[in-house]
Amino acid sequence: MSTEPADSAKKTTAWILNAATAYLAANGVDAPQATAEHLMARLFRCKRAELVRFRERTLPETWLEAMRRGMKRLAAGEPIQYVIGQWDFRDFTLKTDARALVPRPETEQLVDLVLASEHLRTLPEPRLVDWGTGSGCIALALARAFPNAHVVALDISQDALDLARENARLLGLDRQIHFVSLADVDAADIFEPATIDAIISNPPYIPTEAVDQLEPKVLAHEPRIALDGGSDGMDVLRLVSDDALMLLNPGGELFFELDAESNQAQKMAAYLSESGYADIRIHRDDAGSQRFLSATLPEGV
Repeated sequence: MSTEPADSAKKTTAWILNAATAYLAANGVDAPQATAEHLMARLFRCKRAELVRFRERTLPETWLEAMRRGMKRLAAGEPIQYVIGQWDFRDFTLKTDARALVPRPETEQLVDLVLASEHLRTLPEPRLVDWGTGSGCIALALARAFPNAHVVALDISQDALDLARENARLLGLDRQIHFVSLADVDAADIFEPATIDAIISNPPYIPTEAVDQLEPKVLAHEPRIALDGGSDGMDVLRLVSDDALMLLNPGGELFFELDAESNQAQKMAAYLSESGYADIRIHRDDAGSQRFLSATLPEGV
């Protein structure tokens, strides 16, 4: 961090936060003040807003050293979510590390779309599939919102599944969610036809060429397998929608998060229409971008 005061007793929380913010800013870290506060709040095991209560607290040397280590990792481009090892998603906290993508606010909006489904709300025990579960954020949110639901979380990455299982155990939801690896089996071989009420997916959707143009900190620290969606970014989106034709019950629903930068919503809407889906809707995120898609499997498909 920046030059320290001669009197170590002056190393209060307020002083350290100012020094940490300046250090992160000088190293090109986004939102340096908020990032420094997240790191400090992890030490105090409190929310960022509660740090004001500790502004004049003098930190022990062990805490100062922990701050220094965290600052170096942040300056090297590692996401704050991995550095502190946890992140809030909706109304709960997830364990986060490099085994899966950092849960993002847009995915919370995808969950909102699912929860707004009138059809799912009428079902006593909905059967839900989270395809590409990553950290488990979607599956966990659905299990909390639908206590009687049967939730299956799929992923090709065993590392991601291990992390998702850990999160389920931490939240007491491990008995409600069944985790399945797609590394050696196709989803069509896991489920009986026409037995699923909704499939929700935030899959890899970035075109391969665009992946290499992502921020260095993303490329260096987040798993590429969770980002790269093939030449046009739609390989997994098409795979999921094709398998869903067989797996969904008539009236079952499909929900996607996709790339808002490459007109994927329009392209996938056309693909779903050609495949026989109905009630195809494009939804915008809070920034106004076309980021989500929903569709229904009609009778007779």
